[in-house]
Amino acid sequence: MPAVMTVGKEFVFHAAHRLTGYKGKCENLHGHSYRLKVAVAGPVGSDGLVMDFAEIDRVVRERVIDVLDHSYVNDIVEGNASLENLAEWVWNALKDVLPLTRLEMRETDTNFLVYEGPRT
Repeated sequence: MPAVMTVGKEFVFHAAHRLTGYKGKCENLHGHSYRLKVAVAGPVGSDGLVMDFAEIDRVVRERVIDVLDHSYVNDIVEGNASLENLAEWVWNALKDVLPLTRLEMRETDTNFLVYEGPRT
């Protein structure tokens, strides 16, 4: 049985949001320089690759970065524009075209999340 490996790419985008119903500074409009890591997994193909980094880049840019960069996240994400809901939106935008295993998202140097998709 061939080994399964995980490869990924990191992206940066800038967007604004506010946390509705939140009692604190984050209920006010503010922005972040988000960092997104997208990980995909699979066996190494005959070309020596799990997946071409250029293909990961193309898909993520078309479906996520081009939509979110310099946007108001509250207009895009359903419900509160939290990092958690944003990660779920990203996962759903990519899950049908990439063999996703994990997303890591960071909205500041110290605040991050890891999302591994819905548990089945």
